[in-house]
Amino acid sequence: MIALDTSSIVAFLAGADGADVDAVAAALETRQGVFPPVVVTELLSDPAARNSLAALIHAVPTLEVLDGYWERASELRARLLYRGLKARLADTLIAQSCIDHRVALVTRDRDFRNFARHGGLRVR
Repeated sequence: MIALDTSSIVAFLAGADGADVDAVAAALETRQGVFPPVVVTELLSDPAARNSLAALIHAVPTLEVLDGYWERASELRARLLYRGLKARLADTLIAQSCIDHRVALVTRDRDFRNFARHGGLRVR
């Protein structure tokens, strides 16, 4: 299983090149891709793309929110903010979903490096 981030899904759908796009393609082809819940929200928030993404959203499983998730996410975000690092709320929630399920995140968003260095997130 591998979690797919919004940035890499958008790049994949746009036909961009990159290791992350290749990883998304492979994960979708082998049915190993999963979405953190916040990624579903981000993808479906684009009114122009909403209809075209519906089939993809329904074809890819969404990670379950586990008990204690919100508390762990707040602790993760606080840890980064204490160090003066960027920790956007949506990124924090995506990272915590991946950490909880012990799955790596495919992303082209460099902001996730902080979660990898200081929170245990595995990034591909």
